[in-house]
Amino acid sequence: MELRAVKGMNDILPDEAARWQRLEQAFREHVARYGYDEVRTPILEHTALFSRQIGETTDVVEKEMYSFARHGDELTVRPEGTAGAARAYVEHKIHTKEPVSRWYYLGPMFRGERPAKGRYRQFYQAGCELYGDAGPLADAEMIEMILSLLSSGLGISNIEVRLNSLGASGTRARYRDALVAYFTPMKDKLSEDSQRRLEKNPLRILDSKDPRDREASKGAPSILELLDEADAAHFAGVRRHLDALDVRYIVDPTLVRGLDYYTRTLFEFVTTAGDLGAQSTVVGGGRYDNMIEGLGGPSVPAIGFAMGIERLLTLMPGEASRERPAIYIAPLSDTCTSRALVLGRDLRARGVRVEVDGRGGRLKAMLRRADSLGAKLCVILGDGELERGVVSVKDLAAHKQDEVPLADAADVLAARARAEVSPPPGEAR
Repeated sequence: MELRAVKGMNDILPDEAARWQRLEQAFREHVARYGYDEVRTPILEHTALFSRQIGETTDVVEKEMYSFARHGDELTVRPEGTAGAARAYVEHKIHTKEPVSRWYYLGPMFRGERPAKGRYRQFYQAGCELYGDAGPLADAEMIEMILSLLSSGLGISNIEVRLNSLGASGTRARYRDALVAYFTPMKDKLSEDSQRRLEKNPLRILDSKDPRDREASKGAPSILELLDEADAAHFAGVRRHLDALDVRYIVDPTLVRGLDYYTRTLFEFVTTAGDLGAQSTVVGGGRYDNMIEGLGGPSVPAIGFAMGIERLLTLMPGEASRERPAIYIAPLSDTCTSRALVLGRDLRARGVRVEVDGRGGRLKAMLRRADSLGAKLCVILGDGELERGVVSVKDLAAHKQDEVPLADAADVLAARARAEVSPPPGEAR
């Protein structure tokens, strides 16, 4: 039997990981400038957390979650990050420690859906959650933060922001009734999934990708017509702030997202760049003002978003170079290996990336290895060098070689490495 990775769960090898690190670093640095701090929650949560907060009739809960029972616990491998972060917020009573909390997360999520381009069973998301601010300024600032991250931080172009409001729970209930009245006469024209959703969650019909449902939805009533005065004022405030920030957006009344916990502001970032197949959404989010209270906490408003790492990687321009050792140490005999290890340790203590070749062999083979790794300096340590108290240093780029006193080697070589090593093109030092 040939063992392979599970379909839809992919290995990330070192050459690929360099691009991941570049994206993750850009995300961390960018959101930190807006005051966000990292939170890390467990991959496993109680199944009830997701079924209650995401919605029992959503595709995620009905079809896609990896759930199991163990030792009397009903557990689920997390399909998204918001519910777990909210659970942590409530459990640790964060509201008693600070009035506004800004969190971000990075990590793997799991859904048992059919793998497709940019959509996997194990996939990675980065996201932010903001607790304690109900105002439209928070919504607009988050949208602007995402847009600047995508365009300036990651170099992704052709981004379109889509915006909608679901209003509060009363608006959602009124809209549900309006959709049932609209879709019921044409029920037979809907897909099988949407016929079932008509009874349980008609808003999800608007989110369907089935051509039959898209055609039927063209004349559906707009939720924006049903917003009450407070909801309409909040949505107008979001738009006013976005206008002030010069953020272009499209109001899309059919935008509902796939999860039940959203209230008021909804947004998606879609792109025509790259090759993402039918799924062009790269970021999605919105308000979920009732979740904290629904988990047993106080009434705390919240807004958040998540972005798919794999999908963003397909859109990022350029390549990120894998970090290479600045110095390669080649001991030429058994008696030299211990001294080579000590020199490697001392260089690393000075912040230099070093590889010590412990395989032995001929110098010519070691030089080829150093060159293939992209090292700038190859430090040669043989019995003759040890007797004279020196190391031979070959500059692989300049094709020059000299000797350095062994007693001073760590300081001298560290200084040369810092002077020699330049960042890859397009990356900051």
